[in-house]
Amino acid sequence: MSITKLAQMFDVLKSKSKKRLIAAYANDAHTIGAVNHAVEKGLIDATLVGDEATIKKVCEDHKIDVTKFRIIQEADEIKATEKAVELIKAGEGDILMKGLVSTDKYMRAILSKDKGIMESSNSILSHISVIETPNYHKLITVADVAIIPLPDLKQKIAITNYLIRTAKALQINKPKVAILAATEQMLPGMQACVDAAIISKMADRGQIKGAFVDGPLALDVAIDKESCEIKKIESTVAGDADCILFPNIEAGNVFFKTNTKLCKGELAAVVFGAKVPAILTSRGDSELTKLYSIALAALIAK
Repeated sequence: MSITKLAQMFDVLKSKSKKRLIAAYANDAHTIGAVNHAVEKGLIDATLVGDEATIKKVCEDHKIDVTKFRIIQEADEIKATEKAVELIKAGEGDILMKGLVSTDKYMRAILSKDKGIMESSNSILSHISVIETPNYHKLITVADVAIIPLPDLKQKIAITNYLIRTAKALQINKPKVAILAATEQMLPGMQACVDAAIISKMADRGQIKGAFVDGPLALDVAIDKESCEIKKIESTVAGDADCILFPNIEAGNVFFKTNTKLCKGELAAVVFGAKVPAILTSRGDSELTKLYSIALAALIAK
């Protein structure tokens, strides 16, 4: 049975072994609060790397038992992040989480050639988001909304596989992946259409496995069955997509923020391409978003 609400991840994780989370520069209440809830739910064991005095003060102010966590003292933002990555590299953690550190410093530590934790020299980092919106009948997994500005074909193939892995972690046996463009017509002059057609054919030929993949699809026909009927689109994916690959970061980011800010959707997000799932939420994201992201990372982690 597939997961259709983000909160259902907690029930699924009850039957799985706990994962080990390392939080980088975990000096803020949202990060500590989310990690605390995840520990209470039995999802993870947690290590907080940051300024111990600050962490203890936050725990005291929010009535959190600080003894639930392993704390590693490092007051400097960059050094704390590098230390968290070092612990992952040493095999001491299954999930990396961004705390109060800025995104560029967090990503730089992951990408470091000498000390980083990329899967391989050819790995592609991509941000995968799972959105629960009141205006769609199930969860929708989307990418990339935060890291790759204009993915080329190679990057889109990697992102497609990340989308499939995420959907399968949500117990969707054979997810439906829509490769988005401005139109569902095959227009050779539009690169998004060309890339979508190539990726779709790769899936047909078994070069991309484990999913139904179709494109180019415009957003309306990707998620709305009535639009498919009006436009006479026949597709296993159209009207019922589980996943959407956006042609560029502008399209993805606007969709992401429209769903969360105007439609009051909720989300979970992780970064693929490193040796472990890396949680990359905004420093201003809610505690609930961070908790859902921890749960998603725990589902994905090996």
